[in-house]
Amino acid sequence: MTEKRISEKHHVTFEGLRRVDQDGNEYWLARQLAKVLEYSEYRHFQPVIERARGACRNSGRVPEDHFEEILEMVEIGSGAKRELPDIRLSRYACYLIVQNGDPSKPVIANGQTYFAIQTRRQELADDATFARLSENEKRLAIRNELAQHNKHLAAAAKDAGVETSLDYAIFQDHGYKGLYGGLSAREIHARKGLKKSQKILDHMGSTELAANLFRATQTEEKLRREKVRGKQQANQTHFNVGQKVRQTIKELGGTMPEALPTPGKSIKQIENARKRLEKKK
Repeated sequence: MTEKRISEKHHVTFEGLRRVDQDGNEYWLARQLAKVLEYSEYRHFQPVIERARGACRNSGRVPEDHFEEILEMVEIGSGAKRELPDIRLSRYACYLIVQNGDPSKPVIANGQTYFAIQTRRQELADDATFARLSENEKRLAIRNELAQHNKHLAAAAKDAGVETSLDYAIFQDHGYKGLYGGLSAREIHARKGLKKSQKILDHMGSTELAANLFRATQTEEKLRREKVRGKQQANQTHFNVGQKVRQTIKELGGTMPEALPTPGKSIKQIENARKRLEKKK
């Protein structure tokens, strides 16, 4: 089956089950999805849901935000209805369920291909949109994404044993040292000529922010994938990932992050300017 036919078929089957609540939020029902994915009984589908929940949790997200337990009214014959437990699924939850389903089922295998196609299409659309942004707009976009990923990184680090605020500061310092050729967060702060209250990440250009985003996402994945345990091992993992990102930049002939220019305006100043502009409209 070609990618086009897979996309068309699963758009009808999967997107056809899509519901929208009164607030405009899209969702799918687990019992309906189970039938489309050709599980003969819902109980056989439940282990797949649990594996998907686990994958959601391991990614640093809150499962309850994507798998909501509900009671759904269903017909049981002769016009009678009764409540059955069901699960309200987000699109991300559906993706995880398909990824954790039985690939020997053609509908599951095709579903995995469908999601891969949809994801790649979105990536291409995002790339085109991103390319049209100004430098300040790129900085804002990457900084916001980095803020979200740092939350996931913090959760992964906590699972590894990085518990206190001091522990996390040391953990972050190791990542910076790996990426910045041994420079600590304090030394990077001083190099940029920042005041004590100013944050390093708010005074980076888009290229430097992108390097730090890659460091954060790859460290989170490595911590979870390798089930790293203990503060020292977590710190070393962060340092190694930062060092690897630095090595990649060097191999590509890029400028080392500490040598990149510090922008004249902070992220905060850009955000304030944008808010003032929006008020005038």
